[in-house]
Amino acid sequence: MGANITETVGTLYITATPIGNLEDITLRALRILKEVDVIAAEDTRHTRKLLTHFDITTPLISYYREREQERSIQLVERMLGGQSIALVSDAGTPGISDPGAVLVNLTRTKGLTIVPVPGPSALSTALSVSGLTDSSFLFAGFAPSKKSQRRILLTSLIDHPHPIIFYESPRRIQGLLSDILQIMGDRNGFWARELTKTHEDLQAGKISGLLELASGTKNRGEFVLIIHPAKLVKAEGENIEELLLWYRKNTTLSVKDVSRKLASDLGLSRSAIYQNALIIYKKK
Repeated sequence: MGANITETVGTLYITATPIGNLEDITLRALRILKEVDVIAAEDTRHTRKLLTHFDITTPLISYYREREQERSIQLVERMLGGQSIALVSDAGTPGISDPGAVLVNLTRTKGLTIVPVPGPSALSTALSVSGLTDSSFLFAGFAPSKKSQRRILLTSLIDHPHPIIFYESPRRIQGLLSDILQIMGDRNGFWARELTKTHEDLQAGKISGLLELASGTKNRGEFVLIIHPAKLVKAEGENIEELLLWYRKNTTLSVKDVSRKLASDLGLSRSAIYQNALIIYKKK
């Protein structure tokens, strides 16, 4: 058992770890990592480097998304047997676009104690340097990797009144920015890359400018991308034909995206709107 943990059943500690700079780990997190019986890590190789740096010898067990359900059952059995466990992700706070929710929910159904050990988060870190004055935002996590699904999501968010925040990988950032530009227009945006690391990169500007930067450099490190809301401009029209004409004149949305949006807004058949849109968009 850990040095200061005396419960007859174990506790689950959701433990935040640095997103880059190792000095960002909290004193409490270090204590918990030393005291628990086992650390469940998204990638044991990555976490072992952190533990070695701080001379922590607590045993590790892998907990990655592909085996999340299976591992959660095993870890809960350990806690029922008296062991306490710290869950960590590769960086930041577990459960935020990282594995963790399955274990948390299963642990709660068994009546076991769950303790958050707060610390670094790429989301809050990026927000703190973005300059946003809006007190509300939508965190969308990682956008779908498939282009068609990503475009459907972006289309559904066109009229969202608050900033939208995505996580994105370096190899997919150009595709996401390109789709944002085409579907949502050239809005203001901000990205934070390599947060807390030596080559930390914070960029604010139009989406077109960010796309140009992403296309002209070798991107490394995951991005936190913030998209500002568009200026509210309401589509004008008394019927489907007038609305379609308005979208053709005032937006760069494709026929499919306009049809999808109008079908969602009006509760009508997308196929019927699409047939009308094909006719309208062919008119000069």
